[in-house]
Amino acid sequence: MSAWDLWWWVILPYLALAVFVVGHVWRWRYDQFGWTSRSTQLQERVLLKWGSPLFHYGTFAAIAGHVIGILIPESFTDAIGIPDTAYRWFSSIAGTIAALGVIIGVAMLAYRRTLIPRVRATTSPVDWVALVLLAIVIVLGIIPTMGVNLLGAGYDYRMSVALWFRGLFAGNPDVAAIAHAPLIYQVHATAAWAILGIWPFTRLVHV
Repeated sequence: MSAWDLWWWVILPYLALAVFVVGHVWRWRYDQFGWTSRSTQLQERVLLKWGSPLFHYGTFAAIAGHVIGILIPESFTDAIGIPDTAYRWFSSIAGTIAALGVIIGVAMLAYRRTLIPRVRATTSPVDWVALVLLAIVIVLGIIPTMGVNLLGAGYDYRMSVALWFRGLFAGNPDVAAIAHAPLIYQVHATAAWAILGIWPFTRLVHV
């Protein structure tokens, strides 16, 4: 294992998780007033009415899909008789639907925060960073979901990315598994850790 691999696939994930947990504890203890999303409904209602539910429900669906895909090993789906091709097809379709919801929701909320002066005035610099990282994570997630697994030859991330991710929580991350995964999956995972690290300090804390 190189020092580079150690940083990206061991230190960075644990650091992001630590900041995520400690940051939430700090916000809850010292900034409960700012725990909510600091609603800007009075400044603009229409885009918020449609964009917010699309973003939230799409995000919850995407997270649920990641949890199922990463935490449930391939041996389990094989044992209950689900073929790999059927699993990949279903997860790709469900992931695409969730991603489209998130994309539309984020686009509406970003438009609202960018072009409506009264809403833009309430947006902090770290909120802009979170918005950019969200866009990066979404794009890097939809590319393999649609381009690789739905329209392409497919890639079984459960044999690489999932092994590494489960190992993180078992205290024994499989660095070799993630280090040999396609670059798009590596960058997607890195961007996800980045947004996890700043999560407690943004409006995302209320999610």
